[in-house]
Amino acid sequence: MLHFVRNDGHCEEGRRSNLSFTRSLILLIAEKATDLSVKYDLIVIGSGASGMMSAIISARAGKKVLLLEKLPQIASKLKATGGGRCNLTNTLSNEEFMRQFGRDGRFMQDALGAFDSTALVSFFAQIGVETHAPDGFRIFPTSHSALTIILALENEMNKLNIDLKCAQKVEQILQNNNQITGVKTQTDSFFAPNVIVATGGLGYPTLGAEGDGYTLASELGHKITELHPAMMPLKVKEEWVKNCRADTIAKVELRVDLPKHKKLRALGDLIFTNNGLRGPVILDFAREITPLLEQYGEVPLLLNLTKGMNEEQIAMHIKNEIAKNPHAKIIEHITTLLPHAISHELCLLSNINPHAKNKEIEGANRAKLIQLLAWTPLTVTGHDGFKMAMITRGGIHLKEINPKTMQSKIINGLYFCGEVMNLDGPCGGYNLQWSFSSGALAGMLQK
Repeated sequence: MLHFVRNDGHCEEGRRSNLSFTRSLILLIAEKATDLSVKYDLIVIGSGASGMMSAIISARAGKKVLLLEKLPQIASKLKATGGGRCNLTNTLSNEEFMRQFGRDGRFMQDALGAFDSTALVSFFAQIGVETHAPDGFRIFPTSHSALTIILALENEMNKLNIDLKCAQKVEQILQNNNQITGVKTQTDSFFAPNVIVATGGLGYPTLGAEGDGYTLASELGHKITELHPAMMPLKVKEEWVKNCRADTIAKVELRVDLPKHKKLRALGDLIFTNNGLRGPVILDFAREITPLLEQYGEVPLLLNLTKGMNEEQIAMHIKNEIAKNPHAKIIEHITTLLPHAISHELCLLSNINPHAKNKEIEGANRAKLIQLLAWTPLTVTGHDGFKMAMITRGGIHLKEINPKTMQSKIINGLYFCGEVMNLDGPCGGYNLQWSFSSGALAGMLQK
């Protein structure tokens, strides 16, 4: 039937027909767009330890995975881990492992239950990487090279046909009605119902750390805790430490000498530097110090350099040494406890001539020396910021993440893993194991 347009308006039946055609066309376009949006089952943002693990676990389950990395190459920070030796994990039980992370350590119970250190060692054995624990605690690839780990993970991703795209910085995570739909990069858009944020923290910006994950998460409604550099050397006010920079002291106990923070203590090996302190105990303790520096400006420390000896024990030790050799110089007695350079500096701090004999030393100065040997005061005044920080303290609030899945409690299909979350541990393979464990659990895409 032909319909003609009258001068006073359109034909009603023709208008309905046009509307019907338009609706059909819109539905068809929407249907085709939906078809395109499910090209990938999962998009992983970041190619560090957690990102690669999540991509591999998901692809092994038959998912079509896209891994996006903003740098021209993958795993830049992993390559530098542990000075390039790559301390993967350690031999602690899961309970003790979690305890080392403090009060939030229980958050990782499900992740460790799904993929702990035993599973990690087995995983790497399956992809051709042998591991060992030369000190009975820290587990390394037998090559002691992070490159071995990276190449093995890269080969596994190739076998699984994971689509890897480098030089693709994600600028926005797309969502519709609280459901993830994909991501937008500087040049393209990619679509998937699941996205894993594995972007790491702020440490080592030269290796690509810019805090992208925090921005992406906050734009979707997630809270980010205060962020502080951690696992890094510290600078001190006292200049005498530069004279001791060749010395490493074992089993040093550190205490924060602030009224409200006296419970903060650490134990481990310490190294003096040209302007401060480093070594395992400092790298671990820095996570407690950097927030206090921001609050107080400087942080006084007390260091026991004599393997836990108290003043009475030190006095008795020196007395016995004097009895053995009464004509020796005082520094000769002190060097039975500490290296020569430190012994020399502590004598000077006590107003004692290091070459004086015991009978030539005033009682008050001798008491001061014993006091300094028991607890040596130093004042932390700064650090080199995130450029020297191996990890970040702080991140996406754990209360907004389901620990059983690593999925967001705010947006369906959004997952997090690794350092981007507010959870960090000490040196010794803790943080890398957490990255692999959380990445594996997130990659399982449990709803």
